Amino acid sequence: MRLEKCWFCSSTVYPGHGIQFVRNDAKIFRFCRSKCHKNFKMKRNPRKVKWTKAYRRLRGKDMTQDSTFEFERKRNRPERYDRSLTENTLKAIKKIDKVRVEREARHHKNRMKGKSAKEHNEAIKEIDQSTILVKAPSALQQEPSLVKVSQPQLDKNVAMEE
Repeated sequence: MRLEKCWFCSSTVYPGHGIQFVRNDAKIFRFCRSKCHKNFKMKRNPRKVKWTKAYRRLRGKDMTQDSTFEFERKRNRPERYDRSLTENTLKAIKKIDKVRVEREARHHKNRMKGKSAKEHNEAIKEIDQSTILVKAPSALQQEPSLVKVSQPQLDKNVAMEE
């Protein structure tokens, strides 16, 4: 059973599914669904359409440089296998899957690394801007210095108390 890749979105096209388009120069384009076929006919660039794998790889959303993807490449020539070679291949496939999952997790972790610091800074900014909502109005009338509190002043106050 041969599994093809969609020319537009790079998803898998299973046998008996999808659409084939053959151009005048005999180049074959396979599409997984009519959505991809119509976008191709409208001459859209898959690298500019946000839901395609080409877009995601170009923008660094998906992994592109991974040696384990080379095993997915199409091999047209048939090969003879013996039992021991097949066993080794199946063991290698399990290792490759494990490596791919680890690399994917590392990639996701690297992409999300800056997000927590950004959220922390936004939270501090939000607190600085809305200090009035945190303190009671009667406390603000008694001590007008509480209205505007910034991060450096808090550090000085803590040092003075000690």
